[in-house]
Amino acid sequence: METILVPTRVLLLTQWFDPEPSMKGLAFAKHLQSLGYEVEVVTGFPNYPSGTLYSGYSSRLFQQDMMEGIKVNRVWLFPSHDQSALKRVYNYLSFAFSALIRCLFFTKRPDIIYAYHPPLTVGFTAMMVGLFRRVKVVYDIQDMWPDTLKATGMIQNNMVLNSVGRVAKLIYAHMDHIVVLSPGFKSLLLQRGVEKDKITVIPNWCNESDLIKNSYPTPENFPKDTTFKVVFAGNMGKAQDLSVVLNAAKTLEKEVSFIFIGGGLEVTSLQEIVRKETLKNVYFIPPVPMSDVSLYLKQADALLVHLKDNPLFQITIPSKTQAYMALGKPILMGVKGDAAKIITNANCGEVFEPG
Repeated sequence: METILVPTRVLLLTQWFDPEPSMKGLAFAKHLQSLGYEVEVVTGFPNYPSGTLYSGYSSRLFQQDMMEGIKVNRVWLFPSHDQSALKRVYNYLSFAFSALIRCLFFTKRPDIIYAYHPPLTVGFTAMMVGLFRRVKVVYDIQDMWPDTLKATGMIQNNMVLNSVGRVAKLIYAHMDHIVVLSPGFKSLLLQRGVEKDKITVIPNWCNESDLIKNSYPTPENFPKDTTFKVVFAGNMGKAQDLSVVLNAAKTLEKEVSFIFIGGGLEVTSLQEIVRKETLKNVYFIPPVPMSDVSLYLKQADALLVHLKDNPLFQITIPSKTQAYMALGKPILMGVKGDAAKIITNANCGEVFEPG
């Protein structure tokens, strides 16, 4: 008698999903599906990184979409991504609670939950669903909490940071497997008591085919002058510490143009610096769809990565690194540690001191 193989059901639990920028978004879900898995997504209504809902979406308790063959369950959250730590906490907790209800009562029982972190609250939801529905959980850590909260200045209260650290340890203990993006992250988890056999290092990647296939003309809103162009694409928050780049722009005003593509907490303050300093060689382009970002990156003479000088970021590899490398453009890497080693070993750019 012929055996019929039933595809393993994977529940992808992530607060951020397409059309938001996300490392483990639609492309990841589609690849799992191509391997024979039945994939269902539970996520929030798109609002990152601006903190306002994307055009075409409205706040509601629940909405189900089909995105290129993937079932996507969107649950209510409080949209926010501004300077207020309280609002950010409400954003995280609202999604965690809504996702918990959806996963417990309104989705098929999966065989595996693949939970994408940050924020840590997604891990708590995955842990609870795994316990109550007796499902194995793979936890993908892209940010190390509470370290990231302290490094970015979002939270400085040691009592709160210690409490977050205890919750993180509880979540790690209940995960069946943990995926991290760098050897440094693995070392840090080992120091915090996570079992070695429970951790796998899987470096981030990029959707190379999408980046390379686009060969259209220069976008209309890309600067047309003849200067050497340095492009930064992605979130512009406190961790990126981009005000130092504006200092360089002032020094190199006649030779180099700096183009920032994306959104984030610091965009307004960066624009204010440009206005006060009357910098004519700095341009800001609003976020563009992931499918179109390569059209802009291909116009660059060099691509920029920058993070604050902090011990945490020495074991962090910004996901834009792989996308930049896939395009074959020279990279200016202002990050110490693991990310710098990649650029040095590949001889694909210049490493400089953060700040």
